[in-house]
Order: sequence, then structure tokens, then C-alpha cells
Amino acid sequence: MTSIEKRASLGLAAIYGLRMLGLFIILPIFALYAGKLPGGNSHLLMGIALGAYGLTQAVLQIPAGWLSDRYGRKPIIYTGLVIFALGSFVAASADNIYWVIAGRAIQGAGAINAAVMALTADLTREEHRTKAMAMIGMTIGITFSISLVLSPLLNGVLGVPGIFAMTGALALLAIIIVRFMIPTPVITRFHSDTEARGSQFAEVLKNPELLRLDFGIFTLHAILMSVFMQVPFVLQRDGLEASQHWKIYLPVMLVAFMLMIPAIIVAESRSKMKQVFMGAVALAICAQLMLMLFQNSLWGAAGALLLFFTAFNILEASLPSMISKIAPLAAKGTAMGVYSSVQFLGAFFGASVGGALMQYVGGNAIFVFAIVLLLVWLIVVSGMRPPAVVRTRIYHLDDMSEAEGIKLQQRLANLPGVHEALVVTAECMACVKVDMKGFDETVLERMLTPAANSLLTA
Repeated sequence: MTSIEKRASLGLAAIYGLRMLGLFIILPIFALYAGKLPGGNSHLLMGIALGAYGLTQAVLQIPAGWLSDRYGRKPIIYTGLVIFALGSFVAASADNIYWVIAGRAIQGAGAINAAVMALTADLTREEHRTKAMAMIGMTIGITFSISLVLSPLLNGVLGVPGIFAMTGALALLAIIIVRFMIPTPVITRFHSDTEARGSQFAEVLKNPELLRLDFGIFTLHAILMSVFMQVPFVLQRDGLEASQHWKIYLPVMLVAFMLMIPAIIVAESRSKMKQVFMGAVALAICAQLMLMLFQNSLWGAAGALLLFFTAFNILEASLPSMISKIAPLAAKGTAMGVYSSVQFLGAFFGASVGGALMQYVGGNAIFVFAIVLLLVWLIVVSGMRPPAVVRTRIYHLDDMSEAEGIKLQQRLANLPGVHEALVVTAECMACVKVDMKGFDETVLERMLTPAANSLLTA
């Protein structure tokens, strides 16, 4: 990667991380805070407030990506960050649960995810784009883990209103980073590997394997949000004050991360993705059972959280990888857009249903809800075809005609080890899914040289 590509990738990963920090950091302490607000004695309203950002984020993120194609990436990102900051300040100044709901909904309306991904694609060459996207993905995971630990500590110093105000200030800081650290692309164009295309929604929504994964991310984030409707109260009942909850989350997240790594290595290197995936869902079921049965013991709750976050980390890391392996190359950006939107819908659903169950049934109903949803997911996953052990490679092309692109795509598809090939002449891009064990990249690279391309018309 060039210095500009590195700077752009790191800067955009930081923007993404700051944005997600603002959404994640209140999870461990919000339920305890909301219960003290006027109207917060309604667990249903508490759940809606916690998950409201997910609804607006899910609805607006793909349209925001389309607007960035028309009006430019940076203007849409600036606008989204300002909206997010406004929502943060509204929530910070709220004196009742209804204004918190409004603030959280406004936060979610600052939906910049798709525009950030598109800007990343604009600023990186095709062959390095996967690295840039990996940086962003790692940032999300790290941000989530840091948020759980920092949240109780910051709550003891700033309180929840102060945390909301801090996230608003960070959003404004992010604007400065976009303005002065992120280069402005010379050319802005649609990227089929990172952006959603309206004409491809039907294809993506009819693909049963993609639908299984969409249901999975919906379920995972629904359960995550419902868990944080109840777990803060469990830890508090077990004698741990809110400002001390980090003492549980820190070791749990560190050990869960270490346990995740060998599981992912086995899944990827030994072609055991389906088995590891199903095992992680089963582990999450065990975690919810433990939370329900041993919630009166601090050690029992900590053990259950360790199992849950180990499973969560494995599933959260595996799902995007499986989407990339399964989605048709021409519809990869659309598949990822739908996946991301469904993820945020799951967050809204889980928080809202969790709040309703706490209010009308009782706290243990949340764990029953999670177990039932996970059992359904396990059944759905059991019918999944094991994904092929493939990697996606993207290459830049020189200008060529549509006819030349079709011929090149056919030649690439016939190479040993290539599962699927796509040539998009409008984007000067060739994309292939390959089996790394039977694929010779040097042969493909020779085929993509200008001299070789000239032979297409010979």
C-alpha cells in the first residue's frame, strides 16, 4: 500500500471506530441509567431507547451510500457526523426517557457506514482494498471490546449524560480527521464490491444461503442487545456496583478474544467453518442457560458471559467472511449492504423485545427469548451448505471495451483454482474467487498485463 492508501485506510478506520464507539459505549450501563429517568420505569421504553439507533441506521445507511455517489463521499460523511453529534447532545441533555429515544434515533440517522466504505474503495487500489476493509473490520471488534471496559469507568467519572456528550464531541473531532487526514478522491464512482445496487436486491434476497447468514447476524445482535437489558441488573444484584462492572468485562473480553483465535484458525485452515459455526451457536445457548440458572452468583454470571462473548466473537468474525465466500461477485456489495442493515434491525428488535419481556413477563424471559432464538438459528444453520474454501482477489485493469471484458472474464473463469470471475470494465476491475491451494496467481497476473489484454482482440 502507498503512504496515501495507508493514511486513508487508518483514518477511515478511526472514523468508523469513533462512530461505533458512540453506539457501543453505553451498552453496559444504559439500562441502569434509564431506570432513574422520568418514564424510565417502563422497561419497554428503556429497550426502545437502547435500540432506537438501530432502526434509523438500518433504514438510512444504504440510501446514504447512494447519496454519496451523487453528492460526494465527504459531504455525506460530514452531514452524518453532524447528525450523530446532534443526537448525542440531545441524549446528553435529556431529562426524560422520551428525549433519550429521540437522541438515539437521531444518532442512528447519522448513517455513514456505506459512505465510509465507498470512500475507502475510492482511495485504495483494487489489489489493496481487502486490506483496507480488514483494518475497518478489526477496528470495529477492538472498539466493541474497549467500549465494554471503558463504559463503567467513564460512567463513574462522567455519568451517562457525560458519555453522550463525549461521543458528540468525538463525532465533531472525526469531521476534522476527515477534512485534514483523509485525501479527497480524484474520481468518485460506484464500486460493486463495496456498494449496494438496487437492481440486485431481488437476487440477494432470493439466495437461501445469504438469507441464513442475514438471519444469523439479526439474531446475534438481537440477543446482544437483549442481554444488556438484563445483565447490568444481574451484576448489580450480585453485589458489584455499576462503576466496578469493568472488573468483569475486562478479563472476560481478553480471554474470549484469545479463545476465539484458535477457533477461527481451525474453521479457515481446516475447512471446518460450518462445524465451528454451529458449535459457537450451541455455546451461546449454553451461555444463556448459565445466565438464567447461575445469575445469583457473580462467578456464575462471569462464566456465562465468558462463554457468550467467546461465541459472539467467533460468530461476529465468521459471518462477514462467509458472506464474502457465498455472495456472487457481482452482488457482493449489495449482499454486504443488506447484511449490515439487518444487523442494525436485529439490534432494535432485540432491545425492544427485551424491554417488553422485562416489563410484562420478567427478567428471566429475556434468557428464554435468547435460547429460543438461538435454537431456531441452530436449526437454520444445520441446513447450510459448507462454504467453499476460497479467497477473493481484486485486480486493476487498463481501459478495455465491454467485448474485451467478456472475453477476459471467460478466460479467467477457466483458470485452474478459479471458482468465479467477474470483469467490470466500467470500474476497470477484475475480481476472482480462488481456491488458494490450486491457484497460481502469477498466471493470472500475466494474463492481466496490457500485452496479454491486447491478445483478446487478436
